[in-house]
Amino acid sequence: MSKVTVVGAGNVGATCANVLAVKNIASEVVLIDIKEGVAEGKAMDIMQTAQLLGFNTVVRGVTNDYAQTANSDVVVITSGLPRKPGMTREELIGVNAGIVKSVASQVLAASPNAILVVVSNPMDTMAYLTLKATGLPKNRVIGMGGALDSSRFKYFLSQKLKCAANEVDGFVIGGHGDTTMIPMARFSSYKGIPVASLLDEDEMNEVVHNTMVGGATLTGLLGTSAWMAPGASAAHLVDAIVNDHKRMIPCSAYLEGEYGFNDIYIGVPCLIGRNGIEGILELELNEKEKELFAASEAAVAKTTAILKEINAI
Repeated sequence: MSKVTVVGAGNVGATCANVLAVKNIASEVVLIDIKEGVAEGKAMDIMQTAQLLGFNTVVRGVTNDYAQTANSDVVVITSGLPRKPGMTREELIGVNAGIVKSVASQVLAASPNAILVVVSNPMDTMAYLTLKATGLPKNRVIGMGGALDSSRFKYFLSQKLKCAANEVDGFVIGGHGDTTMIPMARFSSYKGIPVASLLDEDEMNEVVHNTMVGGATLTGLLGTSAWMAPGASAAHLVDAIVNDHKRMIPCSAYLEGEYGFNDIYIGVPCLIGRNGIEGILELELNEKEKELFAASEAAVAKTTAILKEINAI
């Protein structure tokens, strides 16, 4: 079994650690946070469910002691601040860039062979920063967003089809944002039947819209960002890595010519296994899909360019 570190013991990080434990994905999970006692408390809380839920994973919490994360196979980075009232996008990226760079440096000092799964927002930009700041090969830095967006897409499809979400196939590409993600309606299916033959255009458009505003919808309902699905999505990625599932999962990956783009992190279907991103599936996009992908790439590139403007890389 494997050792996994989750950086950030907030709602998303703690949920990720809990899913990793409950599903016995790793033998050891280290939950680390900068705030004294939080990671220890959440790890203890998780461990007190072990006899109830029947898992053997050991979850340990530590405060800012990266030596305890040594020899991790995978590190999930959830740390970062949410955007506060009056804070510009540049300020948010500047703050989170500093946090993510510091975290990546410290985890790699303890676990030089680890694969990094980036959850921190803006996710595509933070994955790009992590790659450039660490000099790691591109297969070892993965942005989580597509896994979450695709799970939401399948949920909304299942609601419209009135079926179980596990019976639906569908995925999302593009940037991890309300206006940049692209739910791939043409490729979605229910038990092998194209969804386009089961839903009319208005119904499919509603599903696509609901998916794109899925995060904002939950924030409006909860008063804060969602955490159950994001944490589970990160754990889903970790599972594919440590157990070498060779699973096709949409992730934010570094492109070098794929889909006609270079030097950018953006969501595409990826083959995930022991070595991280082991391949990128290049879909045959139609003209409309190409236009949407190009617009998404341009928006992500604009945000990522802020890293250079603020001298973060």
